[in-house]
Amino acid sequence: MAARDDADRRAWAYLARAAEPPSAAVLALCDDLGPVDAADAIRSRSVPRGHEAALEVTGARADTDMSGDDLEIADRIGARLVTRADDEWPGWQLMALDQADTAFRGGEPIALWVRGPGRLDEMAGAGIALVGSRAASSYGEQVTSSLAGGLAAEGVTVTSGAAYGIDGAAHRAALACGAPTMAVMACGIDREYPAGHARLINEIAAHGLVVSEYPPGTTAAKHRFLTRNRLVAAMANAVIVIEAGRRSGAANTAAWARKLGRPLGAVPGPVTSATSVGCHQMIADGSAVLVFDAPSALALSAPDATLGTGGGRARSTDLLSADEKRVHDAIPGRGAVTIDEIAFSAGLDLAVVRSALARMDVSGHVQNVDGAWKLAR
Repeated sequence: MAARDDADRRAWAYLARAAEPPSAAVLALCDDLGPVDAADAIRSRSVPRGHEAALEVTGARADTDMSGDDLEIADRIGARLVTRADDEWPGWQLMALDQADTAFRGGEPIALWVRGPGRLDEMAGAGIALVGSRAASSYGEQVTSSLAGGLAAEGVTVTSGAAYGIDGAAHRAALACGAPTMAVMACGIDREYPAGHARLINEIAAHGLVVSEYPPGTTAAKHRFLTRNRLVAAMANAVIVIEAGRRSGAANTAAWARKLGRPLGAVPGPVTSATSVGCHQMIADGSAVLVFDAPSALALSAPDATLGTGGGRARSTDLLSADEKRVHDAIPGRGAVTIDEIAFSAGLDLAVVRSALARMDVSGHVQNVDGAWKLAR
């Protein structure tokens, strides 16, 4: 069994490097063949009919197998490869990526390289992403520190991208509270980028998690930041933009949040501030909710929760999306109902209801009984 597990892990490591992430074609091949046979098929350049796309996306790297070296490097720096076969794979959080309408950039990662003592699924399931401008103003950094500190004090994972400006302020504030924080990188797990944040990244790895879908040695590149942003949005229960220009990496992360159905918040700034133009636009067009402190940030991801007031116990439905809550409310407290009945009561399309029920089945909110659905107890 150990030998088989090792073969699977090396296959996943090979596949994670063979294709530039994300790669729906490679994942589809793995679903049909399993990781070991999928890796062999790509190496031999012979795949079953219907999977030719997997050869196209791996053509440049198929002959380079660095899986052993990658796993050794990860082990040397205290990192690990997490795959969908592992218990800590954040499957529920990543599920939304398979439903994004830009599949060529929106699919699940093949695998994730993880460094730090935190458990990936738990931190991703309890996270709020704070993102914003690299050229942050003193106002932006002050607001970020206040938000991150308040959220961290309530056990929320503060998630960001370890960049200069807002990202760095968010991570530092969480660490100052003695709370774990998660940095999602656009480079290899062994790279400290930006170099000026080497100490910060190492501190995050010591107390929280540093995560990347890119194998060791991979350098940061513009397209990788844009690809990385989907993971920042996916592995959080809400995304809050503190400062952003009209076109920026933070605005891209915000767009992913909307695409994935994650609640989106934005912090207003001075009307004269160029770094708040993007936030003001999001609030004005209704795509983002105005956020101004930690309680309003928490309410965005868990509307029924209270922060620091002792006003009530968090509910199991707090982290459901808007569509999932409508589906949940459409199921009676007793008995089971069909999908058609749920769709009619909720006023939602059947495809939306099926998707919501699948996610809620995985999260334990509902259960299927002889083809009908009832609330789980």
